[in-house]
Amino acid sequence: MAPKAKPAAQKPAPDQEKKEFIHPSAKHARKQAIKDAFAIQPISAFYFFLTANVVAALFSPIQDCDETFNYWEPTHYLSHGYGLQTWEYSPEFSIRSWFYIAIHALIANIRRLLPHSSKVAEFYFLRYAFAIGCAFCQTLMWRSICLALSPRVGIFFLVATIFSPGNFHASTAYLPSSFAMYMSCLGAAAFMNWRGGIKTSMGIFWFAVGGVLGWPFAAALCAPFVAEEIFFAAVSDQDRMFESALRIFRGVTAAVLLVGLDAAINTFFYRKVEFVSWNIIKYNIFSETGGPDLYGTEPWTFYFKNLLLNFNVWFILALVSLPLFLLQKLFLRSAGETFQSGLRTFVFLTPFYMWLAIFTLQPHKEERFMYPVYPFLALNAALAFHSFLTFFGNASPKTLVGKIPAKLKLAVVGLGLLASATVGLARIWGMYSGYHAPLSIYDPLFEVGGRGDTVCFGKDWYRFPTSYFLPKDMHAKFVRSEFRGLLPGEFSEAKTGFGFFGGTWLPTIGLNNRNEEDMGKYVDLRMCVFMVDTQFPERNDEELPPNEPDYAKNAERWEEVKCLPFLDAERTPFLARALWVPDWEVIPERFRRRWGRHCLLRQKK
Repeated sequence: MAPKAKPAAQKPAPDQEKKEFIHPSAKHARKQAIKDAFAIQPISAFYFFLTANVVAALFSPIQDCDETFNYWEPTHYLSHGYGLQTWEYSPEFSIRSWFYIAIHALIANIRRLLPHSSKVAEFYFLRYAFAIGCAFCQTLMWRSICLALSPRVGIFFLVATIFSPGNFHASTAYLPSSFAMYMSCLGAAAFMNWRGGIKTSMGIFWFAVGGVLGWPFAAALCAPFVAEEIFFAAVSDQDRMFESALRIFRGVTAAVLLVGLDAAINTFFYRKVEFVSWNIIKYNIFSETGGPDLYGTEPWTFYFKNLLLNFNVWFILALVSLPLFLLQKLFLRSAGETFQSGLRTFVFLTPFYMWLAIFTLQPHKEERFMYPVYPFLALNAALAFHSFLTFFGNASPKTLVGKIPAKLKLAVVGLGLLASATVGLARIWGMYSGYHAPLSIYDPLFEVGGRGDTVCFGKDWYRFPTSYFLPKDMHAKFVRSEFRGLLPGEFSEAKTGFGFFGGTWLPTIGLNNRNEEDMGKYVDLRMCVFMVDTQFPERNDEELPPNEPDYAKNAERWEEVKCLPFLDAERTPFLARALWVPDWEVIPERFRRRWGRHCLLRQKK
């Protein structure tokens, strides 16, 4: 007798199905939770940021002579006992913080404890420290963006940052505005992430660190977040209002204590009580001698052009982020969205617009003034791109956009991102290939130079990278060119009887805050053992100024030690200046880059 067939198993009803239990502490459960919250592992995001920043540390030229003379040179003085001194470090004016310099000098000196130490190694060691610190701060802000907004916005923030020439310039620059950018990331991360409690006091503190140790004006970026705190406190009950006031009080108290510490450190160096942050504000806003406008003014379009070059399409997205957000709230309001979440997003968008408006109105403009707001630019751009994709992906099938196949939409978006990254990388490579020579021509000095030799600079004074590239006890000097402003002097090297770092407080000669030339800054050409000069062969049809001869051409007096290609920006077309354009035969001549030579010369005996 055949066995009776078993009845087919009945599929349980959906409400009777039992889901497999996964313990929250299981490894795969934790990985899934991280993936849901961040899209990628936080450590992976850190590596992405770090890779971009290390590339900058290795290859980014020094764009601003202010970085050399106001930060690298004082650091070299603290570490090696000599260096060039600007008027800002004169005890008479005291508008630069020695606290900021001392921190970096300590970091650079760690390299001296490691094998194969050299001054050049110290320079790059400090740049690597910048790369790591910046990547850490960027990762924390990325994490808060993922938690407060969405993982997709976080991914766009990461992409907008790592492929931007702006980050290539700012991430490892030794400038207070770059340091303020790091602190902006930490401050924003604290204000944005409410998980585990509201962190207003921590946010205020980080912005205060950026303002006190870095650039005082950068502290203003916390204003929208503090205003948000005050607004929610005003519409809350009395207990929450007290908690809010306590958080703000703690943050302000920490900031005041930091100002006191900064004043104490600077008092040690200047040998008098100095509040450097106030001195900077006083000079830039209330100066009676012309203030920063003495060093040039630019039209209102300056930052728009500069940010377009440094962020390409991401800058355009950042500009339209607020209108897109408002349109999204009006026409595509999400179910379950609260007034609080909408207001918070509005607050996140505000710092970029506030900063851009304030500095566009200032006559004196420099690229580095935008560095503190770069993270907010990337955030605004990420939010705008997210809004665009929401509309692009969820359009009604009845509309023209809705009829576009999903794969075609994906291809358009992917190609747009690829084009943006390509343009960004082309500008990064163009900057390196065109201007890397000033960081690359000094290595022969360690073989052919002697102790006490001088390296002179004429018209290329502002291209001097730093004394870290010169052998020990070799000094940089200036010969007169057509420049008629104030050049740096030298820190006093007096030691006996003057205590530690006498050059930080001893009276200076020939320094002023009016950018007036001082003839005492020049040496006779006969004192120059070496000379650094840039030669532009394609300008042979031009008559050279009397104080700026072609030194390399004078073979009877000078011999070439090392020369490297250097972009002739004056003769190069705009597109080839803005981006890397290959020097191929198929490229029309009118689109190619023009080249000069940046040379290290030695005077013949």
